[in-house]
Amino acid sequence: MRHCFPSIGRRGVPLARPARSTASSAASSAAISTAGQASSAADRSSSAPGAAATRSVERALGLLAHVCESAPTTLSECAKAVALSPTTALRLLRTLEGLDFVSRDEGGDFHPGSLAFRFGAVALGRNQMVKVAEPALERLSVRCGESAYLGIAARTGEAVYIAMAEGTFSIRHAGWVGRTVPVDRTAIGAALQGRTPECGYVVVRSKVEEDVTAIAAPIAWTGGIAGALNVVGPSYRLDPDRSRDVGEAVAAEARTIARTLFPTHHTSEVTSR
Repeated sequence: MRHCFPSIGRRGVPLARPARSTASSAASSAAISTAGQASSAADRSSSAPGAAATRSVERALGLLAHVCESAPTTLSECAKAVALSPTTALRLLRTLEGLDFVSRDEGGDFHPGSLAFRFGAVALGRNQMVKVAEPALERLSVRCGESAYLGIAARTGEAVYIAMAEGTFSIRHAGWVGRTVPVDRTAIGAALQGRTPECGYVVVRSKVEEDVTAIAAPIAWTGGIAGALNVVGPSYRLDPDRSRDVGEAVAAEARTIARTLFPTHHTSEVTSR
């Protein structure tokens, strides 16, 4: 077994350990203190960019929320809403505009951008919008006999169908839930982009599929367009007279959904000029 004893000299006298000088101790303490201060400063320095980034995200989200809730809104109103200087607010709004989260009109006022609508509509579409739209889709299917779809904006230049009710005819359109279609020159694309004529609905023939007619109407609120209803069927059944009847039904159901989803913020003013 190993024991530890003080060091013993030749005459049995314990050997004294060399005393540490006061200057040496002070120097060591100072070195430790300096190292500690440097470490703390380094920690603060490393955390500062993260804190600044967090503040920037919070400010940008605050501006986005204000624009979505209060559009159209001016730069001074945006800055005041989130307690920022106009210069800082403009810098963040330009970043959001570059990402298509906000947009500006000819007068310089800010509006929600298409990406804000897209994300909002996707979140809503996966939850409340589908539930609210399902009865309307069923009513359209029964009344018109054609398949009825609910669509929202997807990636840039595309729309995606997120719900449907199949038509009652033996020959009917089916199976497009989850499928994307171009917004260019399509009925649902025109409805989602607000390019709707005075009648409140859009009719497009043989665009995505030959001899197939689509009739769409927007689900509009004061912040923009959350989605669109689209009835799709063979063109030989959807002649001009019947397309008018179906279009009026689609537009009416789209307004019903908008009133349900946005009780105080729905609108029928979605026609482009």
